This record gives sequence, structure tokens and C-alpha cells, in this order.
Amino acid sequence: MSGLPIVLGPHGQVADLRSGAVPVDGLDLDFVTVKRMPDAYRDMARTQPYAISEMAPTTYLMALEAGAPLTAFPIPMTRRFRHKGVLRRRDGPVSGPKDLEGRRVGVRAYAVTAAVWTRGILAEEFGVDPDKVAWLVQEADNVESFAPPANVRLIPDGESMAGLMERGGIDAAFEGLAGIGGGEGDGLVELVEDAAAREAEWFRRTGIYPLHGVIAVRNDVIRDHPEIGRLLFDAFARAKRNYWSRVESGAAAGKEDERYRKLARVVGDPLPYGLEENRATFEALVRYARGQRLIATAPRIEAVFPDPRTTPAATVAKWS
Repeated sequence: MSGLPIVLGPHGQVADLRSGAVPVDGLDLDFVTVKRMPDAYRDMARTQPYAISEMAPTTYLMALEAGAPLTAFPIPMTRRFRHKGVLRRRDGPVSGPKDLEGRRVGVRAYAVTAAVWTRGILAEEFGVDPDKVAWLVQEADNVESFAPPANVRLIPDGESMAGLMERGGIDAAFEGLAGIGGGEGDGLVELVEDAAAREAEWFRRTGIYPLHGVIAVRNDVIRDHPEIGRLLFDAFARAKRNYWSRVESGAAAGKEDERYRKLARVVGDPLPYGLEENRATFEALVRYARGQRLIATAPRIEAVFPDPRTTPAATVAKWS
């Protein structure tokens, strides 16, 4: 009999779960490999083919409001500040964040979580009105019932975001999976020049530490396995401790490991799990998603990200 299908990104903190070095007590898991994690997010939002999956938190909120039978536990995956990650042409008309108003910005999809964080930061920290920016996207959003705002436009077939950026068809774009890939170079520079210093100051002032993945479970699976939230939380926490020991010892020294080592100097625990440990972050994400019209109402974070350490077994998320 096969186990519960689960999809996780290739993160260091879940390596021991994927290898079986850290089992989830009482559960048989069948790890599924997908070509792109965004595809798993879309599939969980639309048809829920996996019992358990990492999921973009903005997609989860949108899907939950639309009625998807899912519950996400506060076990954040990738963490990354978002002042950095928007590129402008060095010789273009944009020299700083406020210049984005009236301009065109490329992003993979309007609701991609990286863009939600960045738009929120641009609005609250730099006074940018996202409604005055034309957002050019190359993919539809994950939740089929979502109707994007009028200032969101689909890039025509046959065009590429990178090509538009090169020709001046767009004035700025997200880098990496959120946009054009790559990074600085070929005449492209960061929109926020002193991003690292601003990020550290912002965290000290607000306690917000952007997250880009949570662990979502189908509600029928929770009902069949009432303790699954607690079991997952405990196993993820053990795997994370093992991972961080490898980072501190130097046994794990890849690019991502070194990035978290540097982040730890700013935030302390670079991969905190739990609702209270991430309250300011979850509250900011809900605020940003509501302000950008991705969700119609703002739910209580306790209702949509129940902490299995403090909520009864078999608790499922409710939009309230």
C-alpha cells in the first residue's frame, strides 16, 4: 500500500525528511518529485492531488478563501527579505522605487508571493502606489476564480519578459523564478541600492521576516490522521535542528546554507517554525494580500494557520 503523497522543495532543512533519516511517527510518506514547485502550488490550489505539499502562502490564502479543503500549518520553508530582487535598466527611466508609478514592471504572476511581499514593502516603506504600476505577467494565477486588478496585463504570446526588458518594453522586473531569471548584469541593477541595510533595519523595527512556503495538508487527510499536524511539526523541527547543526559545523556549506548563516546574524533563528514565532510576518502577509485585492477579507491568522502545538487534534483551517 502506497504512502501519503507529499511534495517538498529541495531545502536543506527538509533533507532528513526526504531521506528518511527523520521519520514522521506513524505515517508512511511517498515523496513526489515535481519539475517546478510553482506547479505543485497551482495543483494544490485547484485539485489537491497531494496529501501534503509545500505551498506558496499567498496561493494558500487565495485558495482557502475560494473554498479549497486545505489547512496550512505554520512551518515556513524558504525565507528571504524582499527589498532586493527587483531589477531596473541602468540606463532606463527608473532610478528608484517611486519612479515605478506610471511604469511597467514584469513578474511571473500577479499573486506570486515574492511580488506580494515586494509590493507591500514598496507601498509601506517607499510610498509607492501599486495601483499606479502596470504589472505585466506571463502566467495566469494559481486560483482560477481570481480576477486580477485592471492594472495587470498578460504578456502577449511570442513575447518574453527578458526580451521586453532588453528592448525597454518593461521598465523593471523581478529576478529569478518570480520574473526574468538571472540577476544583475547586462545593464541591469537593483532597484533598491542599499537593500541589505534597509532589510536589517526593517526587521529590527517590525519583526517581519518574509516567508515563501508553508506546509499544506488536505482536510480529509487531517480527519483520517487527527494528530498529523503535531506529528509533522515535530518531524520538521527535528530535521531542521539536524540541518542547522550541519550548517554550524561547516558540513553544509552550499550557497543556500551560507545565505542562511548570514541571515542568522540579523534574525537569530533563520528558520523559525510556529505561529507566535512568526506572528508579525503572517499578519503582514495577510495585510498585504488584502491590500492588493488578492483576498476579499482579512482572516484571523490563528484560524488559517493553526499551530498544532496549541490547537486540538484534527483542527482544520476556517476562513474567519
